[in-house]
Amino acid sequence: MDSDVNDLRALVRDRLDDARASTHGRSAHLFLHDGPLRQTVIALVAGGALEEHNAPPAASLEVLHGRVRLTAPGGNRELVAGQIVRIPQERHALHAVEDSAVLLTAVTAVPETPRPAPAGSATAQG
Repeated sequence: MDSDVNDLRALVRDRLDDARASTHGRSAHLFLHDGPLRQTVIALVAGGALEEHNAPPAASLEVLHGRVRLTAPGGNRELVAGQIVRIPQERHALHAVEDSAVLLTAVTAVPETPRPAPAGSATAQG
């Protein structure tokens, strides 16, 4: 069962080190993949960004280290370590104001809810 435990501090440290060494100034590690649930630590160096992209069906972003700006047509939010926000259901981008690491929690599929039977429809009984 210990293999299911992840040390977020170590993941943040490793991702920041990798981002600083990367020519793109970013690093990501998907550490939990369970059905439609994904958790990823993403690190960006100051000035780095994840350019505009689509949102998954449901997601949150928690700042683990540093300060980031989440931009979307509906408005921009600046977030610091310890803050968590729901990711808007619209195209958005993430910019690092300073060297930063975030925890992205995403649900990639949402089960369909059963549709009610149309009014007046008969059900077979046996």
